[in-house]
Amino acid sequence: MANDSKTWRCGKYELSFDRPRIMGVLNVTPDSFSDGGEHFDPDAAIEYGLAMLDAGADIIDVGGESTRPGFTPVNPDEEARRVLPVVRALAKEGAIVSIDTRHVAVAKAAVRCGASIVNDVTGFTDPKMVEFVATSTCGVIVMHAGEVAAPTRTHATVQLDTSAAAFVAEKAREAAAEAAREAEKPARRRGKLLGEPKTEAKLPGGVVQPSLPFGDPEPAPEPTDEQKQEASAAEQVAPVAEAAANPEPVPEPNDHLAAMMRRSARREEAYVPTSQLRRFTLPDSAPIMRRVMGFLSDQARTLIHAGVSRDRICIDPGPGFGKTANEDIVIQRETAKMASLGYPLMCAVSRKRFVGAVSGVTEAAARDAATFGVCLGAIQAGANVVRVHDVTGFAQFLNGYWAVAKPQPRRAFVAVGSNLGHRCDNIRAARDMIAEIPLTCVSNCSRIYESEPAYETRQDAFANAVIEIKTELAPLVLLDELMKIEVELGRDRSKKAKVNGPRTIDLDLLWMDGEIHGGKKLRLPHPLIGERDFVLVPLEDLMHDPARFFRYNGVEVKEPEDRVGHIVGELGRM
Repeated sequence: MANDSKTWRCGKYELSFDRPRIMGVLNVTPDSFSDGGEHFDPDAAIEYGLAMLDAGADIIDVGGESTRPGFTPVNPDEEARRVLPVVRALAKEGAIVSIDTRHVAVAKAAVRCGASIVNDVTGFTDPKMVEFVATSTCGVIVMHAGEVAAPTRTHATVQLDTSAAAFVAEKAREAAAEAAREAEKPARRRGKLLGEPKTEAKLPGGVVQPSLPFGDPEPAPEPTDEQKQEASAAEQVAPVAEAAANPEPVPEPNDHLAAMMRRSARREEAYVPTSQLRRFTLPDSAPIMRRVMGFLSDQARTLIHAGVSRDRICIDPGPGFGKTANEDIVIQRETAKMASLGYPLMCAVSRKRFVGAVSGVTEAAARDAATFGVCLGAIQAGANVVRVHDVTGFAQFLNGYWAVAKPQPRRAFVAVGSNLGHRCDNIRAARDMIAEIPLTCVSNCSRIYESEPAYETRQDAFANAVIEIKTELAPLVLLDELMKIEVELGRDRSKKAKVNGPRTIDLDLLWMDGEIHGGKKLRLPHPLIGERDFVLVPLEDLMHDPARFFRYNGVEVKEPEDRVGHIVGELGRM
């Protein structure tokens, strides 16, 4: 019930969560970890984004900077050049577009181009980004990108050598140190008595020979051949030991996210043997979740205090960002706790390293099946939005699961029209065939009306009606079933058929409870409802004041005199 009551307001759109929402990943980058830059060209990216919408994506997440481990930061100007044409084109097709960026200039430009969501991988830690979203109406995604455990210290590796040469070198160092101490004693006494500074000269092997303040220096004893060999060995070992004890510091870059992801990559890839074996398979969840949930809660409150309404905020624990595979599994197992915070919760695990670790799949692009399994666990625990690369596969997976796991009939309206053959019989036949669609029933029908032809006026008048149904199918699945009915009743949808020309049957999915969709294949609500008299008049048989209803749902509804396809008569009941 808590999941069903959540809504996410993103600009002019409002997403409900009576079913999980699918966010398709669109990387407009040359170096993405999963697709290797397949959609770097803007035209290719737009085409792929539209294909994801037609496959079942509710949201398209457009990113112009790869944030994989070891990534190279991208200049905001270059990032904007990559993403803005794609955002503009997808938004024009009615898509809910999310801009995946950490740069406020890019976020501002993308929202101006039609983006409805700002997905900030740094969790709105930049005050300028907070200030911007507070002055807009877009939805926001607060992501945790940080280390849930202190970065592992890297110590210099010291190789213990028990060979005879190492033993001889150690003895030479001890002898040299002892000789230096003995030689310094008289020089210190003379220096103190005479008030002169002491100067030193080094002999081979590290032996220190003090110089006297005046007179001839005391000659040093000539070392034997054995002492010379020991001193030479000591000189060779000393620089190596000194370098191992004092490794050169690695300069920390200014880009904290890039530095953190480099550390994360090292933590995953480096093998550090240890004698401190764990008693349990996973680390304790309490300190990990305190950091993740504490950060998400704090940043959400910061946004609310800045003026961002609570129903605009979605949270994301940021799998893979500064976290080991064990830590990611711990976080995923605590999905229900994160969902209890009350914000829409995102599951963004697609093809991540920890998914490969638990499935044994090395190649990122081959991890989709394992991704679906992790996502299913998250959905069952309360995740609301699932961010995936393979939209087609996951939509099929989710539709199959949802059909048997979550009985959920929803109301929808289908417009029916015909101006070829026996028009009323065609409409009644379509009604009967709609009633045979799986998981679907016809609950009500308008009367059949006669209307003027719209758009293409040089043709016969139409018979029109609207059918109210209840269905448990996903919108795109229902649309495919409606198009099959058109084909069975003789509708010609070939390229040679005239657009808006004569047809035996025409079925349009007008509206479905809780659904918003964009793309070439399906737009919900239907974008032309508000100008079609032959749709709005039949709807008056099924609901009170359809014009007001659709205006509330964001559809522009024209006055009766300004509409097309005016009703001219009534042809009877269904």
